[in-house]
Amino acid sequence: MDRTMKRLILLALMTFNCTLVSADTLTLKAGHPESYVVKKGDTLWDISATFLNDPWKWPRLWDVNPQIANPHLIYPGDQLTLVFIDGQPRLVRNGANEGKPHIRKTPEGRVIAKSNAVPAVDLALIQNYLVQNRVVDADWFAQQPMVFAGESPSRHHVVGDVIYIDSELPLNQKLGMYERGRDFFNKQTGEALGQEAILASTGQVIESGKVSKVKILSNYRETKAGFRALPMEDEALMSAYFTPKPAELKTPATVLAIESKMREAGKLNVVYLDKGTQDGVEPGEVFSIYRDGEEIVINNDGQPVPAAERTAYDNVVASLSSDRAIKMPDIYHGKLLVFKVFDKASLGLIVSTERSVRVDDKLIAPDSLAFRGE
Repeated sequence: MDRTMKRLILLALMTFNCTLVSADTLTLKAGHPESYVVKKGDTLWDISATFLNDPWKWPRLWDVNPQIANPHLIYPGDQLTLVFIDGQPRLVRNGANEGKPHIRKTPEGRVIAKSNAVPAVDLALIQNYLVQNRVVDADWFAQQPMVFAGESPSRHHVVGDVIYIDSELPLNQKLGMYERGRDFFNKQTGEALGQEAILASTGQVIESGKVSKVKILSNYRETKAGFRALPMEDEALMSAYFTPKPAELKTPATVLAIESKMREAGKLNVVYLDKGTQDGVEPGEVFSIYRDGEEIVINNDGQPVPAAERTAYDNVVASLSSDRAIKMPDIYHGKLLVFKVFDKASLGLIVSTERSVRVDDKLIAPDSLAFRGE
């Protein structure tokens, strides 16, 4: 991934009103500089990563104070100096007290906005990597208004086409046309988690009647007869900003499916989780992704046998004797940011990887939000 896209991802994970504050002491990175000059394209995350092992703790490094307007508003060319306040590292901006020692209670910050300040960035910059699919109740989805046909004789409808919907819809209403996707189930309990609804296009009602006319305004794929039309309500749209925070699930989630239906997923791919609002999952939560460690069996000669080389006899031994079957540690694969949540499932963007991600990989609360493998 190029450096520009990496920064866009990191920017999308932050907002200036982030309130993450950890109780533990900040740990400075070995070999950190004593000062830093802000460059064009820098983010608070980038700068903090120069000094900290865990850059997600950037609000503490900048000593974010809600009583000061824009305390960390900085600009390319500004020089930042690392100081210690009450034994804790802080970054302050040089210039306000030239020639004076850095003894102050809060770091200096500009309060007059300028066009070139390090900005808060919304998710529009990575919108193309996200999806607006939904996970809905299958019976409910089957009862929604259906695309019958279109003014064009083609069976495939795109931007600018007018399609017919078998329902009297409010004039000017904005709609999403969705294709029926996969049915999702909890593999342990068999519980239905919902049906995948794949967004094909968006449109607006231009004529209301027993059969309404809808003009397609944008499309992600071609729209066909049989697709369902759902209102594009505010709660169905993605939040503009996310404040990253560690997930707090008591039991691990798992990767339910890969949105693209590929066998493996990597950085910037979208996956489904088997947990949702009913489980307490919220947009902005970050999960660490792990693959279960394999089970090694000790054979009669006292030698370890990996799973790929086990015989039927080894499998019997593993099932009967816990002393002969030893599970290896789980393997870290990356981190995932939840950006959309449904009743029993969620959508997440893989934001960092050290290894490929697969269905059934385990999702747990991270030790920190620091992204490894960048």
